[in-house]
Amino acid sequence: MSNVYTIAVVVGSLRKESINRKVALALADLAPANLKLNIVEIGDLPLYNEDIDGASPPAAYSTFRQQVSSSDAVLFVTPEYNRSVPAPLKNAIDVGSRPYGKSAWSGKPGGVISVSPGAIGGFGANHHLRQSMVFLNVPCMQQPEAYLGGAGTAFDEAGKLNESVKPFLQSFINAYGQWVEQHKKA
Repeated sequence: MSNVYTIAVVVGSLRKESINRKVALALADLAPANLKLNIVEIGDLPLYNEDIDGASPPAAYSTFRQQVSSSDAVLFVTPEYNRSVPAPLKNAIDVGSRPYGKSAWSGKPGGVISVSPGAIGGFGANHHLRQSMVFLNVPCMQQPEAYLGGAGTAFDEAGKLNESVKPFLQSFINAYGQWVEQHKKA
């Protein structure tokens, strides 16, 4: 692996101390040498509204679109809210997909890991997100699937990753690195 790919990491939870953000940061630490992970913030994006997305869109829209567009690939780390993705994540997907025909997402190799304190690890959110990615022309890594259930115990009180979770995350990010490499060379 000779190329280093920039990965836009979109975290579905807005909380500064969210488990999802901690997982995203852990993945950045565990990433193979061919990946450089950067969290792209979504909390300041106004709700998507075509009325304000004209010749002079909100600065937050433009910044977000540029960050995603300039990345080689995208990785989503998301919790599950009501068997789907959180509203801020859906909004970010919509903002990045506009204006029509100029989607910042199109063609970028993607990956999804859902993280939840619940037993099923955000299965519903993971699959809802994948449905949107199909429409947006984001080829998502199919295997290994990544659902981190019981995530409340993934980090100790000091924020250090639990050694029992590390092999799972390492396996996922290594596979994702291969996925990106394969798709960027194609």
